[in-house]
Amino acid sequence: MLSLNGPEGAIAHAGGPPATVSAGTVWLDLNDPSPEEARLVEETTGIRVPSRKALSEVESSSRLRRLKNGLSLSTPMITFEQADSQLRPLGFVLTKDHLVTIRFHELRAFEDVKTRLADADGPAETSTQIFLLLMEQLVDGLADALEEMSGDLDTLSTRIFDFDVGAKRKDPSAPSSPRRRDVALRRILRSIGRRGKALGKIRASLLGLERIIPYVAGECEGLLQSEEDARFETIRRDIASLDEFETRLSENVQFLLDAALGLINIEQNNTFRVLTVVSVVGIPPTLVASMYGMNFKNMPELSWAYGYPYGLALIVVSALAPVLYFRLKGWL
Repeated sequence: MLSLNGPEGAIAHAGGPPATVSAGTVWLDLNDPSPEEARLVEETTGIRVPSRKALSEVESSSRLRRLKNGLSLSTPMITFEQADSQLRPLGFVLTKDHLVTIRFHELRAFEDVKTRLADADGPAETSTQIFLLLMEQLVDGLADALEEMSGDLDTLSTRIFDFDVGAKRKDPSAPSSPRRRDVALRRILRSIGRRGKALGKIRASLLGLERIIPYVAGECEGLLQSEEDARFETIRRDIASLDEFETRLSENVQFLLDAALGLINIEQNNTFRVLTVVSVVGIPPTLVASMYGMNFKNMPELSWAYGYPYGLALIVVSALAPVLYFRLKGWL
């Protein structure tokens, strides 16, 4: 889909893709473009629209390139879908007269910029100014995602460190049976994994923008006004601060993962401890039963009137003695 935008906002056209690019168009936004739309943009701007494969290249020389009359830029950008976020390529072709954006998923930042253009919110007379608006909104979107991630990690932290049988008295829904506790721990691990995966994609998006901003500022140094230089510097500082914030969140994810694995180890140790105690408790009764199960001719207890109750009592006492000992030691 191709949308045309000027300094005053979207440029209206009849239903379907535009047949021509209207005069006054500064920003041409291609969202999963068809070959016809890409061809129209190429004929208008004289610049070849890069393919999705070209935008997905990982080397810096492919992502940041100087063209004959402009700049070709690309970066991976997270889709911001909480259930299963993905990294998809986002491309820019910046010339003196036009800004062409190539994307393959919906991004709220683009809709926000179009709204700002329609509301005359911020300078947007040139392609560079619209490019700066897009960069600001993309950085704001990543900042919002990191803030939401921080809240999710705080919630996860509470779930992990309140994960205790004693919490059952305060919270009736707290897992108590081994099966429920196992399911709860699995869910916690999956939640940590999803957050860690999303943070990795946010990091990749920040890294791409972090490379684009100084490259464009350096290449367009002689063409930028003083206020645009200041905006580039502001965006650069914002990205640097988000990098630090993301690093702290990544460390928090690793800390929560270690804590969750520690809980799992404790649960496993509790299980093995119970099995060990049961095994030890069963040894003395087995020994007593084995003694009186031997077929010797001279066994004094065989002639006792209370020999059988005595044997049973001895088995019970030999089973209870280890249980009492373990309880006094605090092992049960």
